[in-house]
Amino acid sequence: MSLISAQTVAEHSTASSCWIIVHGKVYDVTEFLPEHPGGRKIILKYAGIDATEAYDPIHPPDAITTHLPKDKHLGAVDPNTVVKVVKEVTAEEKKRQELMAARPSLDEIVNLHDFEAVAKAILPAKAWAYYSSASDDEITIRENRAAYQRIWFRPRILRDVSVVNWSTTILGRRSSLPVYISATALGKLGHPDGELNLTRAAGKHGVIQMIPTLASCAFDEIVDAAVPGQVQFLQLYVNRDREITRKYVQHAEKRGVKGLFITVDAPQLGRREKDMRMKVVDESGVAKVQENQSGVKKDEGVARAISSFIDPSLSWKDIPWFKSITNMPIVLKGVATPQDALMAYDYGLAGIVLSNHGGRQLDTARSGIENLIEVVAALKTRGPWPNPKFEVFVDGGVRRASDVLKAIALGASAVGVGRAFMYSFCAYGQEGVEKAFQIFREELEMNMRLLGARTIDDLTPDMVDASALHSHVGVTPTDNLYNTIYQPLALAQFKNKL
Repeated sequence: MSLISAQTVAEHSTASSCWIIVHGKVYDVTEFLPEHPGGRKIILKYAGIDATEAYDPIHPPDAITTHLPKDKHLGAVDPNTVVKVVKEVTAEEKKRQELMAARPSLDEIVNLHDFEAVAKAILPAKAWAYYSSASDDEITIRENRAAYQRIWFRPRILRDVSVVNWSTTILGRRSSLPVYISATALGKLGHPDGELNLTRAAGKHGVIQMIPTLASCAFDEIVDAAVPGQVQFLQLYVNRDREITRKYVQHAEKRGVKGLFITVDAPQLGRREKDMRMKVVDESGVAKVQENQSGVKKDEGVARAISSFIDPSLSWKDIPWFKSITNMPIVLKGVATPQDALMAYDYGLAGIVLSNHGGRQLDTARSGIENLIEVVAALKTRGPWPNPKFEVFVDGGVRRASDVLKAIALGASAVGVGRAFMYSFCAYGQEGVEKAFQIFREELEMNMRLLGARTIDDLTPDMVDASALHSHVGVTPTDNLYNTIYQPLALAQFKNKL
């Protein structure tokens, strides 16, 4: 096949004939414009030119080759005809590069809050807005953190804690930590290697990674980066096209994934206003054909752009179908009530994650740790507890090993950590994730000794006082580290300051 000149591509730069270049290949995306989850305007911005730089951070490498019909794959672009565009370094980007160079050394990072503070300083504004945003008034994201601070330890003394062991099993798989890496989307917004930072660090240290459906890296790329015997789970957003879901799940199982976590708390995406406002700010250079038109949605944000395929009709009647297409243990991610926990148990599932999606869905939903007490009490009505056939996980707001120990003492099997690990690689790449693991190990060792627990199995409900957990108002010590990093919501801004 003959090469296509860049000049030829440039002739197809309208909505009626739209070609783009991605990784040196030319694609005709004209018919795809109305279907693009992020809207047609972002594609039209790159019509007739090279879209690779915009494509990479929010798409797996194989997204366009997989989903665009083969007859729309037009061929390779002639590299000799491509005009190299010198990217102008903006003042904002220059400042970001200076901050990158001035980062604290990893030796100076002593807790997970430090990673978040560094990430906030060095990330592009759009990436920070997407990662840090939560829904509506962001009450729940802050409550996720505050809830752990309403639980107090009741340590036991005079126990031989010369050796403490915090390893455990998660869905029957060994883990060096009582923590797994929970799924977070679009890793390349924060680092060129994206989710591969997590995979490589997890394989090196025996930590389980949950692969996100909306990863920036291709699923097979993530699996290929794992070391032999490394345990990985899959987080699943259910597609409206169930055949796509079936193929994805069965391919994951074939590739050796050991658990399926189906997200059930996102039939519609929450309104994440920080992300939405960033989209408005970024629209100035997008799609001249839509300027000054009424009815053009400019408040969708990155999150909305990548999630329109999710099926809102998902219901309990689909559970038998999922059990029929895979032998992987199935866990429902996003459970919030004892009633749904019991239904999951009665449907024969392997477990649940008590989660509110990191505060990004239903605002003022209670925290996973608060729901844990009622859920465990309900599950005890089904038989002896802990039940080896049904596990309960918690995520949201975890920044300390002490948070993990509180959750396990109250009945959790293990704890999911998402943003904290994500910020660690945004700030320092794979080495940052490894340092985060080290911080967890050091904090676990200290806290388990001070608590009088030699192993994870020694953690029991009588080691914590959770009597204040349900009190959402009251005096508790201020979490200065969290509050220093937290970015309050902003109101709509006037175009010009008067």
